[in-house]
Amino acid sequence: MLQTFITFSPLQSDGGEPLAAFPDPPPPARAGLDALAAADADLARIEAEAGPLPWRRRAPGFPGLLQAIVSQQISNQAATAIWRRLLAIAGTLEPERLLALPDETLRLAGLSRPKIGHARALAQAFADGRLSEAALAGMADAEAVAAITAVRGLGVWSAEIYLLFALGRDDVFPAGDLALAAAAAHLKGVASRPGPAALRGLAEPWRPWRGLAARLLWHHWRHVTGRPSMDDRPPA
Repeated sequence: MLQTFITFSPLQSDGGEPLAAFPDPPPPARAGLDALAAADADLARIEAEAGPLPWRRRAPGFPGLLQAIVSQQISNQAATAIWRRLLAIAGTLEPERLLALPDETLRLAGLSRPKIGHARALAQAFADGRLSEAALAGMADAEAVAAITAVRGLGVWSAEIYLLFALGRDDVFPAGDLALAAAAAHLKGVASRPGPAALRGLAEPWRPWRGLAARLLWHHWRHVTGRPSMDDRPPA
């Protein structure tokens, strides 16, 4: 299913609330970004127009995948609100403790009935050892995607977002992401948004830095739309 992950990094939210400060890309990523800029003039102009790329990261292991579940199929603003309410509940980032919480507690935080089931399935996978932070970190990209998508409620998009932002895999490209497709169409000046297959084809010249190209495209789309990401607002 197509998903949307949009990035944004102003100094303040629209309510005047300070947003998260993001570090610069690490040196290996900076080298990759420079290589992309040298190879593709359109990618090269993104940081010149939108400012330096903020280096977003998510927690590895259970919290990062739980955050992916929260962000599925809803706006980034709604995902931010739900995530902050979950973080305010003791134990939600620990699989065994989340499993012990009543459904009503998770529902009041904003999770739908299906997402409660998906969160519990993820927690059970970590609790019984089918998934672990260390094991996922040691897997190749395709193997990690297969392991994650074996859990109910986690599809390829969620797995790829985890690999990109929690594991720092710089060649993972979530071609099913609507914002990436829209950003690519806008950047390249084409009339229609490319589908996943066409977007993968467009990204081929960006190997082995397709994940970095995705980060640039999200940064570009944030710049032209002004839409926030759930990663921009730190927990209260």
